[in-house]
Amino acid sequence: MHDHTHDQDLRRYVERSVGPGVLASRIIAVMQRLPTSISVEFLNDPCFRLALDDFVPGEGRTVWIACPRPGNGSRCVILKPQLADCREDFAQYVIAHELAHAHLRNGGWGDHMDPELAADALATSWGFGRPAGSFRISPRKLLEAPPP
Repeated sequence: MHDHTHDQDLRRYVERSVGPGVLASRIIAVMQRLPTSISVEFLNDPCFRLALDDFVPGEGRTVWIACPRPGNGSRCVILKPQLADCREDFAQYVIAHELAHAHLRNGGWGDHMDPELAADALATSWGFGRPAGSFRISPRKLLEAPPP
């Protein structure tokens, strides 16, 4: 269970990272359901970052991320703005999956050595399983913008 101060810190961090709105509310809802130790770790790690993908067809994208420390892996979660417009259960699954990657530093978890399977398994353990009817491909690829 999170305390009020932690929830305020979480809301400030998320809204500073992605702005206020539906997507911020969905990210906050997911992060509040993570084990407190994990959400506190994210908020206190200068290498952890949330950002929006700013893809513009024909122009590409610019996303500034912290340089990973040697042996530490990436802790950046880049989310697509479309997560504000899709089904809430799917959006929360994708957010949790990407946060799981950040927590695992894009590595394995338990018996799952493949980073995608590990992130899915960890997100499921947090209560965010893949919704029925979703495609069986990476959430990253599912929301990828089509080539110009």
